[in-house]
Amino acid sequence: MSMPSIACNPNPVSMRQAVTDLLESIALEETAMSHILNAEGEKLQKALAMEEIDFSQMMEVNESVANMVNVIGGLENILKEKLEFVANNLYYPNYDGEDGCNNCCGGGCGC
Repeated sequence: MSMPSIACNPNPVSMRQAVTDLLESIALEETAMSHILNAEGEKLQKALAMEEIDFSQMMEVNESVANMVNVIGGLENILKEKLEFVANNLYYPNYDGEDGCNNCCGGGCGC
């Protein structure tokens, strides 16, 4: 499985593109965390299917999975705060045209 990536652009970006990039980064992080949670579920299923596993080993696996789920929960809170910041604190110019310019500076710049 490949790592999620965002295309790198050396040129300055518009506010609209910056907001889009922030939202895309949140979505990619959510995707990555879902893969981690899926892997933890598979680990737990594999441990349950093992015939030679004793109680203490099963408890170790369970604790490992529980710790990872707790870490993912903390990351979810961070992403929620990131999303709230984007939604509440960034200025969104009025959108009047397809190119994203609202002619606040004379037109066509994507300001």
